[in-house]
Amino acid sequence: MREDRSLFWKLLEPEYHGALMFCRKLMANREQGDDLFQDALVLALTKFGSLRDQTSFRPWLYRILVNTFHSTVRRPWWKRVVPLTSEMQGHLACADPVGAHDARRWLGRAFKVLSPETQALVTLYELEEWTIGELAGLYDLTEGTVKARLFRARRKMKKALLSYQTTEEQS
Repeated sequence: MREDRSLFWKLLEPEYHGALMFCRKLMANREQGDDLFQDALVLALTKFGSLRDQTSFRPWLYRILVNTFHSTVRRPWWKRVVPLTSEMQGHLACADPVGAHDARRWLGRAFKVLSPETQALVTLYELEEWTIGELAGLYDLTEGTVKARLFRARRKMKKALLSYQTTEEQS
C-alpha cells in the first residue's frame, strides 16, 4: 500500500500543475478549482489500485478530474439552459483588466449552454492544447466523433452568444 502511494505521487508530479490549472479553468474560479482538484486527487488516490497500466496515468487522472467536475456541477437541465452573449471576440483582443474580465464573463456565459462533459472537452482542446488523438483516447471515441463534438460545441456557444447579443441590443 505504501509503495502504491509513493508511485501515485511520483506519477502525479509531472501532471500536478497542469491538472490543477485545468481544474481552475473548468470551475472558472481559483478556490473552487482547488477544491475540485483536491476532491479528485483524494478519489484518484483511493482508486489508484484499479489503474492497470502506468503509462495511461495521465488520461486516467484527467478522466477522474472530468468525472469529479461533472458530479460537482450536475444540475437540472432547466438551470443549464441560459441564453448567452457574443461581444466576446472584441473583448478578447483587449489587454486591459476590464476587457479581460468582460472576456471571462462572456466565455462563462458561452460555457453555460454546454454540458459539463462538453465543457471539459472544449477546455482540454482549446485551453490545455490536447490533441484530437489524445482526447479520443481519453473519451474512448473515434477522432471523427471528437471533432464533431467540438464543432457542435463551438456552434452551440456561438448561437447562444448571438442570441444573447440580440436580446441585449433590443433592450
